Amino acid sequence: MKIRPLYDRVVVRRQEEETTTAGGIVLPGSAAEKPNRGEVVAVGTGAVLQSGELRALSVKVGDKVVFGQYAGSNTVKVDGEELIIMNESEIYGVLES
Repeated sequence: MKIRPLYDRVVVRRQEEETTTAGGIVLPGSAAEKPNRGEVVAVGTGAVLQSGELRALSVKVGDKVVFGQYAGSNTVKVDGEELIIMNESEIYGVLES
């Protein structure tokens, strides 16, 4: 199954956080925070401006992105995998290697 977001929405797969601290302490699942990084899985067609024009999105499929702790409150399960649907404006930046 595939998912195709509409307009300026982006589907992101959350990146798993490490469960061990720098000091070597293993954190239980309940103590770990939600990760704020992920990979873009799908993007919409773009934002519709007031003039009616379509503005293309700045992110593309495969980009590694950083977003806020509570960004993308809409989650959906596709093929048993939990994905986040958020607006492009909720993404803080793209990680480049």
